[in-house]
Amino acid sequence: MSTTVEGSYVESVERIQPNQANNYGNAHGGEVVKLMDELAAIAAMGVAGETCVTAHIGSVDFQSPIAVGDVVELSAYVYETGESSLQVRVDADARDPRSTDSRRTTAACFTMVAIDDDGDPVSVPSVTADTERGRELVAKAPC
Repeated sequence: MSTTVEGSYVESVERIQPNQANNYGNAHGGEVVKLMDELAAIAAMGVAGETCVTAHIGSVDFQSPIAVGDVVELSAYVYETGESSLQVRVDADARDPRSTDSRRTTAACFTMVAIDDDGDPVSVPSVTADTERGRELVAKAPC
């Protein structure tokens, strides 16, 4: 059994609030990573059909700050699977909510592991890139 890379694609939108910010008026890096981690888990669970937990976060690249009041648009997708692991690319783009112009703020790759009710790893289906869009996503995925 397998699913497509495109089929694993999920999005989320959040507005940064003052309680998520540092004393410079920008989102804490940890808050951004938390939002990314949650979406990575959702993408992974959609493929695995099981609970998925974070095993590794690789190469978190903070490219620009996110101001209080900005909208953060996150996207995530599974681009590769192992026996019980899922590789998930997550991107965060920010914009003023009164504008459609966005900028990349953060990118990272997450390794998620599917587990059963006892916390033991379980097998996951493979993902395939059957379309041009799926192949493009896989090509840009590795961090």
